[in-house]
Amino acid sequence: MKIKKLENMFENPILWVCVALVVIFCLSPILWQFLTSIKVNQEISAVPNVYFPTRITLKHYSELFSRRPFLFYILNSALVSILSTLLCLAIGSPAAYSLARLRLPGKQIILTSVLIITLFPYVLLFLGLLEIIRAIGLGNNYLALIIPYTAINLPLTILVMRSFFQQLPKDLEDAAKVDGYKTIPMLLNIVLPMTIPALITTGILTFIFAWNEYIFALTFITRESMKTIPVATAQLGSTTVFEIPYGAIAAATVLGTFPLVVLVLLFQRRIVQGLTAGAVKG
Repeated sequence: MKIKKLENMFENPILWVCVALVVIFCLSPILWQFLTSIKVNQEISAVPNVYFPTRITLKHYSELFSRRPFLFYILNSALVSILSTLLCLAIGSPAAYSLARLRLPGKQIILTSVLIITLFPYVLLFLGLLEIIRAIGLGNNYLALIIPYTAINLPLTILVMRSFFQQLPKDLEDAAKVDGYKTIPMLLNIVLPMTIPALITTGILTFIFAWNEYIFALTFITRESMKTIPVATAQLGSTTVFEIPYGAIAAATVLGTFPLVVLVLLFQRRIVQGLTAGAVKG
């Protein structure tokens, strides 16, 4: 059946043209940033614009690490993103399992509340979070980013994981209970290993959000050595107010995007499996 489907796709050139156009449309901003990052300044500012560089340079990348602690920005983003992702999975997975399997009073109200919170624009929480962080003295602290990122991504984690838990057959859990497993050991040793696609999906989505978030990171962290990549990239300056360092900004954008691209390419199959979990039952 798969071979026949592939043959049908090859026989339909319009489909391939459409796929190619979509791929080009999606990848063109990344390609443009990469080409800009390896151009010399004269070609970047040339009129008309030079689409492909005639001379390749890595000067913009070297300037990022020589003039600014760009490595610290990468480590800061990685630390905040990884810790918030782990917290989301550690808190959201047991909550999702409880909503999927246990008989809880007011379960539908809880699920409705989680769904509403997922659709709620997190930017509207900005002023309230700012006052809370100022009151408890969390400014210039990684927790000022980790805690909000975890809270914002928890509803999505719960919904995705719950959908995957509902897809698992109950017979496995019943057999584990007969063997003497309690709920928590059964969740850790039997159920969670079977939900790796959903864990990877929610983990990558949480990681991407934390890695790209800008408003909270700009406001809650003002110490230079603790800034994240989006803030550091936006604040790249030059020697004069009339010059914009397009090459350095493009290089910083490429470096900030590269880890996300690698993650998605490595786990793309798992991501698709996790997102479609629970879509078909029976």
